[in-house]
Amino acid sequence: MTRATVVTFDLSTVASIRELHELMAKTLHFPEWYGPNWDAFWDVIIGLVPMPEKLRLIGWDDFAQRFPRDAFIMKKCLTELAEEYPANASDVDYL
Repeated sequence: MTRATVVTFDLSTVASIRELHELMAKTLHFPEWYGPNWDAFWDVIIGLVPMPEKLRLIGWDDFAQRFPRDAFIMKKCLTELAEEYPANASDVDYL
């Protein structure tokens, strides 16, 4: 699987968590059966799709204020991916 070098998400434009999941699914080429939830996100990122080498999350602080629970879960997933599956993990910039 070929990994993208850099993928950027502008979280300042995300109006809902469902929209975020749809954006990630489209951009990162998640399978069609992907469901918009964090359990499915984890299942996909641990090896079903190649994560980009670098993931840039623009507007992170604002996103985390608007969606604190989901921001916590997303960051936890990406951190645990780096710890448990480093070969598939992205270097994440929270901007």
